[in-house]
Amino acid sequence: MNTGPNTGKNRKKVLIVGRMPEAGIAVLKARDDVDYEILTDDRVPSLHPKLADANAVTLGATPFRQAELDAAPGMMVVARLGVGFDAVEIPALNKRKIPLMTTGIANSVSVAEHAMYMLLASARLVKKYDRFVREKGWAERLSDLPADLSGKTILVVGMGRIGSRTVKRCVAFDMEVLVLDPNISEAEIKKAGATKVTDLKATLPKVDFVSVHCPKAPETINMFNKETLGLMKAEAFLVNTARGGIVNEDALFDALSSGKLRGAGLDVLDKEPPEPTNKLFTLENVIFSPHMAGVTKEASDRMAVTAIENILSVFDGRPNAANVVNKEVLG
Repeated sequence: MNTGPNTGKNRKKVLIVGRMPEAGIAVLKARDDVDYEILTDDRVPSLHPKLADANAVTLGATPFRQAELDAAPGMMVVARLGVGFDAVEIPALNKRKIPLMTTGIANSVSVAEHAMYMLLASARLVKKYDRFVREKGWAERLSDLPADLSGKTILVVGMGRIGSRTVKRCVAFDMEVLVLDPNISEAEIKKAGATKVTDLKATLPKVDFVSVHCPKAPETINMFNKETLGLMKAEAFLVNTARGGIVNEDALFDALSSGKLRGAGLDVLDKEPPEPTNKLFTLENVIFSPHMAGVTKEASDRMAVTAIENILSVFDGRPNAANVVNKEVLG
């Protein structure tokens, strides 16, 4: 635990749950009125006793719900080391007017780059071609030709912090970019070099690629199901770097294994870590990453600094409203 020279009653304590890059620790060390403790065991039972004297907590994937809040009488702010907050019970925080803060755009460019990697890797059949080289399949290399991105049409689902950066990169690849996002104006989408669409089912038959960047919400769960996947071209590719559950995995397996969809890239799955028996693992036309799209060295440092700065902004009475999820508590 860090303990500065100031031992007055105004000292605050930050509980860091799980990993915290040194870049974030350095920001804490610069304050002489804040203590911190690192809890390497991020399981909930280990968390509760440590919350008793905490004024702030940083979270990775550890849940934070009513029981955790009840164990933290002095809690002033909950900070996610990332942008998702599925495991945080916001209504419980609202009752005590505690802000939930995320790291904003700290990892947005990293996720957008990862989406581009998955689009390229899927289209270029990297798993198959890698196998051809390793397993003396050189003579097979012309049996299944890869695809270009240039000149193709992509549907970007969601044009927020990450989707907007993905759009920019797809435009740079000379793709025709369509955007499905009810919250972004047609003028803003046009300014980005893309075209706004409003009907998913009418759009899917026209596209060669789909990149998913929308939040997981009741209206987006199973957005890509047997019906909607069935509307896509057999030569199309689907990439999801958003959240598991937006793409129905059973329907995706059926489409990929039957040739109704050419390939997919998944950074997220319904269950994480996944079961080793997941049917998608049997397919060569799917590439995976372990929910790491936004976790590069640079993004990790940016998220750490932002998470700590979020906490300090609350301690100092000037919350960074742009990074507050439940803005209703600021009133």
